[in-house]
Amino acid sequence: MSNIRIPKGWEIDESLATPESLYLNRRRFLRQTGIAGLGALAVATGCGGAPAQTTAPQASGGIAPPESWKSLYPAKRSEKYTLDRVLTDENVAARYNNFYEFTTDKEGVAALAGKFPYYPWQVEVTGLVKTPKTYGIDDLLKLVPLEERLYRHRCVERWSMAVPWTGIPFAALIKKLEPLSSAKFVRLVSFLKPELAPGQAMQTWYSWPYYEGITMAEATNELALLATGIYGHPMPMQHGAPIRLVTPWKYGYKSIKSIVKIEFVETRPPTFWNDLAPDEYGFVSNVDPAIPHPRWSQATERLIDTGEMIPTRPFNGYGEFVASLYA
Repeated sequence: MSNIRIPKGWEIDESLATPESLYLNRRRFLRQTGIAGLGALAVATGCGGAPAQTTAPQASGGIAPPESWKSLYPAKRSEKYTLDRVLTDENVAARYNNFYEFTTDKEGVAALAGKFPYYPWQVEVTGLVKTPKTYGIDDLLKLVPLEERLYRHRCVERWSMAVPWTGIPFAALIKKLEPLSSAKFVRLVSFLKPELAPGQAMQTWYSWPYYEGITMAEATNELALLATGIYGHPMPMQHGAPIRLVTPWKYGYKSIKSIVKIEFVETRPPTFWNDLAPDEYGFVSNVDPAIPHPRWSQATERLIDTGEMIPTRPFNGYGEFVASLYA
């Protein structure tokens, strides 16, 4: 058996990705030099890049991550998942977010979300599972070792980024949770706290709390990750602390943030955006440049830190891992 590995066409040499030591020390570097990454000009659709920032993102704002989490980060990086681009500047990624529970203003999410207390946190595991149980986030993090993965992230609004997520492989966690054989889908639900999340309080036309769903085959695919960290540290609330789904072959809205419930069900569950606009947001929602959104093409995407326009690829470039799920 040969040990020679032939790179895929979409891969670049690992040396071209931002080194781990660089992004782990970026806060210190920025404080000492006052230098920040360049941002791109926003476009009228709201799908453009974020402006340059001169301060590093805070871990939480309202609270600090617990001391017990410090030993978890940075986690060991998986060498299996590589990028075709450099990592997005952390400052830009931390200040250009969709999180309607707080605001529809992407650049305003971080300030509002930073006041939200995400610890202690509980996740209910229910439905068609051997032992329904509510887990504290610390107990959940003990079930499966964390790992870091470099993933591309593609928003349905045509912007994209590349980030180092840290989290739990969903397939490994599901094995620990022991769902019944009759479970065909996984339904996930986010928090409902309108007293702390102004978007939930003001935008009453939305069916809060946010809810999503994927098939068991998708949930147990090796790419599916329950992320708890980013850039080598605990995840800030604007990214979906303390735990969110990451499915990099799908549009970003499928990767539900701040999960409070994991429910195993037999029939396909309704999903937030599909219920609101079924002609625009399907249940599957795989990245597909050949299928336009009713209001814009999906053939290209904008990198949020540079403004560069690049071609979008089927399944966001992850076809070798997931295409067989939809054959």
